[in-house]
This record gives sequence, structure tokens and C-alpha cells, in this order.
Amino acid sequence: MSIVSTDQVPGHGPAPLLEVVVLHPRDVAGAHDGGADRIFVVDDLGLDGLSAEPSVVSAVCKETDLPVRAMLRLNDTFTTTGGELTRLVGLGEDYLAVGAEGVSFGFLTSDLTVDVEVCAHLADALGVVPWTFHRAIDASLETSLAWRQLRGLPGLDAVLSAGSSRGMGSGHEELTDRAVSDAGVADLLMAGGGLRGEHVPWLVRAGVHQFQVASTVRPGGTKKAHVDAGHVRAWRMLLDDAADRAAGRPTG
Repeated sequence: MSIVSTDQVPGHGPAPLLEVVVLHPRDVAGAHDGGADRIFVVDDLGLDGLSAEPSVVSAVCKETDLPVRAMLRLNDTFTTTGGELTRLVGLGEDYLAVGAEGVSFGFLTSDLTVDVEVCAHLADALGVVPWTFHRAIDASLETSLAWRQLRGLPGLDAVLSAGSSRGMGSGHEELTDRAVSDAGVADLLMAGGGLRGEHVPWLVRAGVHQFQVASTVRPGGTKKAHVDAGHVRAWRMLLDDAADRAAGRPTG
């Protein structure tokens, strides 16, 4: 298997990073063999992701040498309570102990702004490991404010967004415009949540280099089907081709 490096590509920033969402160890082979750069473990695809059992994360980590991240989220909202926060810290510690490289979480206040206090507490409690702020940003009241709030959080290296709570079909232009106008956004943005092939060239040209796929790498788009290597490989080739074209390199 050839895994594309995320090192700097001469003339056009980092190479595309492809993160594949998995539900269990049986999904790992398809992601690995198809050319994923990173694996993201969740318990449910239908609720924007919930926390998996540590045993599941452990089993996934044993199946691959790719970096693995795991979701820290215990309910189907983007808020959390003090009791949940204690459980989330414990879960995060368990995930890291069984081999996860990082985590993903994201919380908002009752005013629908980024809950900086909760997010910073989690990041600090886990030792400032790399982490992704997930789709909560698409539910925030003011996206520009949310991006400003996120920039100072320790360890944050990705912000998963579709540009709209309705998904990429509604939000891809917003994402592209924001990335074009702000290189800091482009560097942090992980495009995902209804991502389609036609969105990729525009996002890559805007400087976006992180992408997440979930149901589109499963035959029929159903969670009952395992991640398929051929489907992952098609995304891998699409991202690499878009990066080559954006950089003016010859394509195959």
C-alpha cells in the first residue's frame, strides 16, 4: 500500500490528508488498503459521531499502523455537563492508553459560541495531544467568531466542517470562500460531512488539505457495509489528482 505523505509539497503546501471514519476493526483493512492517511473511530454515523468503547478503539489500533483518532462525545448535542466532562477525560485517557494518536471533540455554550473553557480543559487534561474540533462549528451562531475562538486552543490541528449544519451540499461555497480569504482557516479546515467529488478541486485550490469521508466509502452508503478499499482508493486518487492540478504538476 502506498500512503501519501502529508509532508510539504513543493510549491503548494501539504499533500492532501485523507481521514476515513470507521465503526469497528472490520472497517480498518478497507481504509488501510485504499490509501487512508488516518483513521477516525466513532460509535454511530447517524448522530455526527459518538464515543466508541475503549475496547473498540484498542481493536482498531491493533489492526493498523496508521494514526488513529477517536470521538469524545457522549450525547447527540454539542453541549456537555460537568459530570460528562469527567467521563470524557477518562475516555480520552483510555483511548490514548490503547494506542490512539489523538481525539476529536467540540462543544458549544448555550449561546452557540465555542465553549472555549470546556475545550481547553479537555485539551489540557489529555496532555495537549493533537485533536480535531468536529462539526459543532457548523451549529455555531457566528462562524467567523467561532474560527477566531478556536485558533488559540492548545493542540488543535483540524476543524471538521461542512460549512453548514445541512452538510456540504449547502455549505461548500461558504467553506471555499472562507479558505480562500484566510490561509489560517485553510490550514486548519478538514472538509467533511456530505463531501462529494465535485467539491474537491475547488477546496484544494483554496488551500484546503484535510478531508474526511464516512458513508461514501461504504458500498451503498450504509453503515451495514464495511469500508471498501476500492471506494477509499477512488477518493485517494481524486485528492492526489486535484493537488497535482492545483500545483501545476503533470497528472497520470
